[in-house]
Amino acid sequence: MDTPAPPHTGRVTWRRVMAFKGASFTFPFFLGFLLFTVVPVVIALKESLYTEQGSGLGFGAKTVEFTGPDNFVRGFEDAKFWSAMGRVALFAAISIPLIQLTSLGMALLMDMARSRTAGRFRIALLVPYMIPGIVATLIWIYLYSPVVGPLTPILGFFGIDANFYSGGMIWVSIGNLVAWSSIGFNMLILYASLQSVPRELFDSARVDGASEWRMAWSIKVPLVRRSLVLTTVLSVIGSLQIFSDPMLFRSMTPETVTRDFTPIMAIYDWAFAQGDFNYAAALSIILALVVGIASALFYRLTNKAPTS
Repeated sequence: MDTPAPPHTGRVTWRRVMAFKGASFTFPFFLGFLLFTVVPVVIALKESLYTEQGSGLGFGAKTVEFTGPDNFVRGFEDAKFWSAMGRVALFAAISIPLIQLTSLGMALLMDMARSRTAGRFRIALLVPYMIPGIVATLIWIYLYSPVVGPLTPILGFFGIDANFYSGGMIWVSIGNLVAWSSIGFNMLILYASLQSVPRELFDSARVDGASEWRMAWSIKVPLVRRSLVLTTVLSVIGSLQIFSDPMLFRSMTPETVTRDFTPIMAIYDWAFAQGDFNYAAALSIILALVVGIASALFYRLTNKAPTS
């Protein structure tokens, strides 16, 4: 005689089926991550261990030889590459706090506004993020142009002689473009996080006599801290890997934006201009390590449990 199954067995099986169905929606992401992130990293790591060498006289076919960590040693000693890394690190240290503070301030203002008003501004501020990056860069290159752009004559009318392509202004020009395209995205994430905060907390604070500034500083900002850390980490990753913006600016001012102006521009030059794919692969791995370490350190430092 068969023993009947426990009454909760059916519920457990149904939950497992539903959990599997839910997890199956992540399959396209993990497949894309595997094909376009993990596999290229493995290939780059493999290629970085080899070096393509030609004969001393320059005749004959080139040979590929296993050289181990030689490309990495060469990369760590490459002064131009680390100079480019220093440039983007300084750019990130200045631009990211300004962008994050602006995004947070706009999110707080929208949270205090009525839903209909906030909805209108939310859509308007998100438009720059929806414009493709290349198109946005071309638009700003036109606006910055001293020949056909409108900004130079407008500033000249007020007696301001601004050359947006000069060495002293190029990072300001690029930073303005980055801020223009990223503030709306960061603001939307922070605003959505603010909307999840129970409104009863604000009502209780108002009853206790707290001002809007006090509620923002003592209640809202601490409760959106995780979202603020997330957007900052994404900004750190994006800033250290900046490529398309300075690459397009180089077409207008090659004497200012050199071919190794940023780390990825240096990698691109070694791979496609000088044809040294093995060394470019080693530099790519080094850059990935720097980005990963910087992001992990920032995340760890900003997620320490508060001491009592």
